[in-house]
Amino acid sequence: MRIRPVLTAAVLAAGLLVVSQPAHAAAPAVQIAKIYYDSPGSPDNGANSSLNGEYVQIRNYAKKAVTLKGWTMRDTTRQAGHVYTFGAFTLGAGKTVTLRTGKGKDTATTLYWGRSGGTFAYIWNQDKDTAYLRNASGALVDSCSYNSTQAAYKLC
Repeated sequence: MRIRPVLTAAVLAAGLLVVSQPAHAAAPAVQIAKIYYDSPGSPDNGANSSLNGEYVQIRNYAKKAVTLKGWTMRDTTRQAGHVYTFGAFTLGAGKTVTLRTGKGKDTATTLYWGRSGGTFAYIWNQDKDTAYLRNASGALVDSCSYNSTQAAYKLC
């Protein structure tokens, strides 16, 4: 009597055969949620209110707070001044922080890059760019790209 073929057929018929699935990388706990790259109004005159109209939102999807000290945000340009380094800041579980380009007083929900004056103070190009979020060790945590002049922001 051939038990093995009968057993194999029974396992397949019952749907008990486990098929190996490829491993998927888990999404990072901290992600770029939105880039508002074209501040409202015209012209882009470099006024602080206009600079603060462009921003990046970063969200913590984890169930615990994450310390962002030493993390960086930058754009594709990689010019001096186009890198923001987080100071002592903790992003609470499920919380979002908005990183605005201009100047202002940092709070638990809004941080300021501190750039000022003129059209060259903007960070985000109005047609295409990429935001890169790196941890304190320099490892890429998340990135978000856009390539459009039809919208003022990109949901990541």
